[in-house]
Amino acid sequence: SLSLSGRDVIGLAETGSGKTGAFAIPILQCLLASAQRLHSLILTPTRELAFQIAEQFDALGSSIGVKTAVVVGGIDMMSQALVLAKKPHVVIATPGRLIDHLENTKGFNLRALKYLVMDEADRILNMDFESEVDKILKVIPRDRRTFLFSATMTKKVQKLQRAALQDPVKCTVSSKYATVDKLQQYYIFIPSKYKDCYLVSILNELAGNSFMVFCGTCNNAQRVALLLRNLGITAIPLHGQMSQNKRLGALNKFKSKSRSVLLATDVASRGLDIPHVDCVINFDIPTHSKDYIHRVGRTARAGRSGKSITFVTQYDVELFQRIEALIGKKLPAFPTQEEEVMMLLERVSEAQRFARIEMKESSEKRKRPKADEEAADDGEQSSGVRKKIKGGSFRGRAKRGR
Repeated sequence: SLSLSGRDVIGLAETGSGKTGAFAIPILQCLLASAQRLHSLILTPTRELAFQIAEQFDALGSSIGVKTAVVVGGIDMMSQALVLAKKPHVVIATPGRLIDHLENTKGFNLRALKYLVMDEADRILNMDFESEVDKILKVIPRDRRTFLFSATMTKKVQKLQRAALQDPVKCTVSSKYATVDKLQQYYIFIPSKYKDCYLVSILNELAGNSFMVFCGTCNNAQRVALLLRNLGITAIPLHGQMSQNKRLGALNKFKSKSRSVLLATDVASRGLDIPHVDCVINFDIPTHSKDYIHRVGRTARAGRSGKSITFVTQYDVELFQRIEALIGKKLPAFPTQEEEVMMLLERVSEAQRFARIEMKESSEKRKRPKADEEAADDGEQSSGVRKKIKGGSFRGRAKRGR
């Protein structure tokens, strides 16, 4: 209701709190009264989030004929320029690509803009888009409404608030670094070398659920996805080294439940519109404690319950203590049977070996000329390796071994 009252708004809201509706509804209401072209600009930190916001605008605004344009990197500039030439009502953009168009696309400007929304502003600024945001603020009208949403109030966000907002109303959905009550949070203390074994054991024990597994690097997300596939577990990676189409494809496969495990880097950890994840696993502990909040915010959304399990190795104790201090909770240990987990060691080691071979093969393919362009960069085809692992489906074998 604050956003409908005509004031600038700064919203501190955790992921999954419904903030897209908080800015989409007043914008659509304004467009209903006067369908002005190039009316609103929504800035987001990532391409995926831009596409999701566009989906929500299309769903909410289709009956009144609202046209949107998504302007992000990784997609041909010329085709974007053609869409912008048609003067859509709402432009949803990442800062870098928007600047490219403002500087190079003839006839495109935002001089008539009425609404500016900066979604996940803390993340936009953490990704070093400060100079792009400054440039954008210089070329849009001062007489506009601005919504700034952020999960955290950092010094950079405060500075941006002073530069971009006039007498804003502050709205806080969660005043401390809270994690929702319906989220059951656990940790497992394990030796670093057995992380793969414990992951496979948990996925098997909680089979039938959907999982988001966070890895610290693109390389590790890819490796673990291949490892799981070689054990017959339907896993798909989502990381920054994949092309835009492959990322959206991976997301859609996970959303449609044709894949039960999404291996993600922090690129994917915020703002992604995944209706429900049953369990989040921090395979690699986040180096920034605040990222923990965003990661586990993928489950227990919109009143549902969910689980998160954080792997803590001998190298992660200090990082884990920082997370507990930030959320103001001591987490309980997730119950595991070490003997049962160790029974998986031989098969997991074999799958690790095949995953390494596949990683090496795909890295060599990338070095070759474009003849191999069609090779799937999400590693969807598992090089037939799974057939080589004795014992067929992993889950069947594991249950018999119990």
